[in-house]
Amino acid sequence: MKPEEILSHTTEKKQRFDYIDQFRGLIIILMLVDHASYYFNSAWLYLDPFDPLFDSWGQVALRYVSYLCAPGFLMMAGAMIWWSYQRNMAKGTPTLKIRWQLIQRGFFLVLLQITWVNSSWGGFQTFQPWHLGIIASIGISMILLSFIVHLKWQWQLFIGLAILVIHPFLLKITYNPDVVWQEALMQTFIDAGRFNKYPVLPWFALAVMGSVMATGWLREWKTDKKRIFMSLGIAAIAMIIATAIRLGRGYGNIFPFSEFGSYSFFFDQKYPPSLYFSLWFFALVVLGVAAFIAIGKYAPKVLAVFTIPGKVALFFYLMHIAIMGVFSKRLGFFYREGEVIESLIAVGLMLVVMLPLCKWFYGVKNRSSNPILRMI
Repeated sequence: MKPEEILSHTTEKKQRFDYIDQFRGLIIILMLVDHASYYFNSAWLYLDPFDPLFDSWGQVALRYVSYLCAPGFLMMAGAMIWWSYQRNMAKGTPTLKIRWQLIQRGFFLVLLQITWVNSSWGGFQTFQPWHLGIIASIGISMILLSFIVHLKWQWQLFIGLAILVIHPFLLKITYNPDVVWQEALMQTFIDAGRFNKYPVLPWFALAVMGSVMATGWLREWKTDKKRIFMSLGIAAIAMIIATAIRLGRGYGNIFPFSEFGSYSFFFDQKYPPSLYFSLWFFALVVLGVAAFIAIGKYAPKVLAVFTIPGKVALFFYLMHIAIMGVFSKRLGFFYREGEVIESLIAVGLMLVVMLPLCKWFYGVKNRSSNPILRMI
């Protein structure tokens, strides 16, 4: 399909974007579950996020249900970056201008991280600009992806896989976390720690993989049946490779496991992500998108609740942390006094607040010509 054909093709099939918005809506709600647990669950008084232990299956579910979120966000971001590039090319926008727009948005996300997001976790009690996080990782990945999004999907696939394959070797680089520049450099790009739990390289690789998948989802695969079939096949291949790596118990693994099929077999380290983790959750994201395409085709009303938060996922992220941070951590309202049930009650209450708030903001954003507002 030629670039100029993309806009008319998408206009005829607007529903093809529903599954992207709805899947983003699912993962932002799953992130709410994790963050509600962070604020209201007493397990966090002793839980180490880098090596968590749990005393009940309810706590296991609260913790691991959100593991889909970061891979999902990076892959959906990559898919939308690909779409933005193709859409602007179809309009005749020069490549350099498209790249500059993506770079500006990337820097905007980094700025949001070090100003709003970091401080919102504590209810804005103090200004905390001196570390990075998932929003900054998405922003830097967006900047990097702007330089390769014009390439054919085969080259992007090669770049994404090459980074994932090389990353385990880079993790062997030794550094002193007490030396500021070493900590900042390594944890910005490779390792995870107090400066940044989301190093750019492995997450950027997943954004690239999202851009590759967008080529199929949004252009090459013309029918829902083809999108579902191809997604299932790609996910199966990724799972087979991930399983082979896990069974090797060496390269590409960080945490050990007891035996094949055990609980420990399926969850390796996320901070930073192992190669096994990245491939496994790449597959789960692809499966998730395929599931949403199928459900949207036969029972679209089932997914309606995810649509609005998915369209303004960044706004949801910014506001839900701020609200819980102010009420729980700053005002001391039930801060880490509950367990599983209390965390789920908090999720329900936050959805009552956030869903209409997201619907309102989506309308404001659509009517506004403010460039900053439109980037949120």
